[in-house]
Amino acid sequence: MAWATSNISAAMVSNFFAPAAALTYTGDTVNVALYNNSVTPNKNDTFANNAYAAGTWAGNEISQAGQWAAGGVALASKTNTFGSGTAQIGAANTASGNNATLTAVFGCLVYDNTLAAKNAFCWNYFGGSQSVTAGTFTVVWSGSGILQFTIT
Repeated sequence: MAWATSNISAAMVSNFFAPAAALTYTGDTVNVALYNNSVTPNKNDTFANNAYAAGTWAGNEISQAGQWAAGGVALASKTNTFGSGTAQIGAANTASGNNATLTAVFGCLVYDNTLAAKNAFCWNYFGGSQSVTAGTFTVVWSGSGILQFTIT
């Protein structure tokens, strides 16, 4: 099985209620790593396996030195909002250098690069294969944020 949807790590949500790691979205460096279609994201995997270079995220990363580094690109202008029962994290669109050649990019992992364990906040599926040749690869975040959940 491969990518099918975007999601958040259930262990990350659980961590807010019984902290196993000090995930701090706005205070820490949060990176975006790109992946091919050989990963199988699992929202119910352990906190340790929903982390950069662990579990399904070990291998299958797409990168290019000087353009979109291995380990990802740091998010800029991060936001964390809550209102009317909706919690959301967002950031400015994330772009590569202007001479990137990246092929068969199916999605990304958004993770806390400050923590030694590199725990994930979420992953985002791009709806299919995305590529760029000698240009800029940009992840355009939704107006609803990088991740959002509503309490009803």
